[in-house]
Amino acid sequence: MPPLKPTNLSLIAAIDLGSNSFHMVVAKPVQGEIRILERLGEKVQLAAGIDDQRQLSEESMQRGLDCLKRFAQLINGLPLGAVRIVGTNALREARNRGEFIRRAEALLGHPVEVISGREEARLIYLGVSHTLADTPGKRLVTDIGGGSTEFIIGQRFEPLIRESLQMGCVSFTQRYFRDGKITPARYAQAYTAARLEIMGIENALHRLGWDEAIGSSGTIRAIGAAIKAAGLGSGEVNAEGLAWLKRKVFKLGDIEKIDFDGLKPDRRAIFPAGLAILEAIFDSLELQRMDHCEGALREGVLYDLMGRHGHEDVRERTLSSLMDRYHVDLGQAARVEQKALSAFDQVADAWGLEDGVWRDLLGWAAKVHEVGLDIAHYHYHKHGAYLIEHSDLAGFSREDQHMLALLVRGHRRNIPRERFAEFGEDGNKLIRLCVLLRFAILFHHIRGTQEMPQVQLQAGKDTLDVAFPAGWLENNPLTQADFALEAEWLTRVGFTLTVR
Repeated sequence: MPPLKPTNLSLIAAIDLGSNSFHMVVAKPVQGEIRILERLGEKVQLAAGIDDQRQLSEESMQRGLDCLKRFAQLINGLPLGAVRIVGTNALREARNRGEFIRRAEALLGHPVEVISGREEARLIYLGVSHTLADTPGKRLVTDIGGGSTEFIIGQRFEPLIRESLQMGCVSFTQRYFRDGKITPARYAQAYTAARLEIMGIENALHRLGWDEAIGSSGTIRAIGAAIKAAGLGSGEVNAEGLAWLKRKVFKLGDIEKIDFDGLKPDRRAIFPAGLAILEAIFDSLELQRMDHCEGALREGVLYDLMGRHGHEDVRERTLSSLMDRYHVDLGQAARVEQKALSAFDQVADAWGLEDGVWRDLLGWAAKVHEVGLDIAHYHYHKHGAYLIEHSDLAGFSREDQHMLALLVRGHRRNIPRERFAEFGEDGNKLIRLCVLLRFAILFHHIRGTQEMPQVQLQAGKDTLDVAFPAGWLENNPLTQADFALEAEWLTRVGFTLTVR
């Protein structure tokens, strides 16, 4: 189920289930800023446990769960909605992620979201921009993770371009340095693979340009620290330092011999892969210097959580942009949203929809249910569902998008019950939301040209009774026929609609 709206923000927490490390921060919101109270991080290397069939091994899952057991104690007692847990590339890739997520949620008592690469990039930039001084120039932000690397160019608090590439220090270590041996040939393979990945985005980055380059990951911090220890910098990454490190790593020839000042022992194994990726970034983007910033994904998650609570929800802006791009009839969308939410409020208790997330989801679906019309009228509900499921929607997790797409897919004609069943217990709640959305759309089928009456709704387990004012339906035969046909559609999913 998607994350709930926070009910109490005296304390908030973010957990980042990264491909290399799991991190948690607990913070106190203070006048629009966050005061960090606790930071925890453990090397889990989830990505190292993914096999050729993209299955997470039991051993790697257990490493992650053991870490989360320790994290759980710090967030025990925080209300639903005050904790946001996000999974990144390893969980995006793993086909059996559902098993890990189920066990993690049981331990933590809070929902786990798997976010897209571009959503990860947005949150990283949010964390960086709130950590650094608010300067007017453009920033290039790079984050080398365990399984993916994110690139963002932004100005102040707004990302202008967000990209995520399939290269990371854990996945590249598994591919090129698995046995711990470092040779110029292996390093060259890793470097070339990274250059090939970056080729797809480097022109777009160069066109936009930037005034400063910032690195926000542990890999970039570790390389900067090693360069500083060698007397070639003051903590930043620079081209001279990268060249020196590469020569030094070649001379050592084995991961076990890597022992740079400031480098934690558990980061040795992934150091050569991270170095190859960072050198490829410097060469592709013609960088001379990259400064490090402590703010990253988890801080971005905290600020995003605060924004949702403070009515600055990026998801609302994302949907407005989507509606604008696909020329949605805004008047009709507003009418349907208002009626759907009014209906929701009448039946929420009876249908177990008290949690505010379900109301949000219904409102979002009402806003965008017609986006597919801009593609074609025939099967436009299917076109709309495809657009929502496969677009990069800032602020939404993959599960959010799948649920939203399914409501749009089911808003007319046949309801694909088997698709709803994929959500387990939440599937029944989604079907109920779908019934309410369909009701609101039929109610406003005539698109605002007619004064519509007040109606009363009563809900049972799999029933909805709609009471119009006496005689109104008889005087409006088109609406009467619409609802009679709708009752037939709903019987196919075991639902009874009564209209009188």
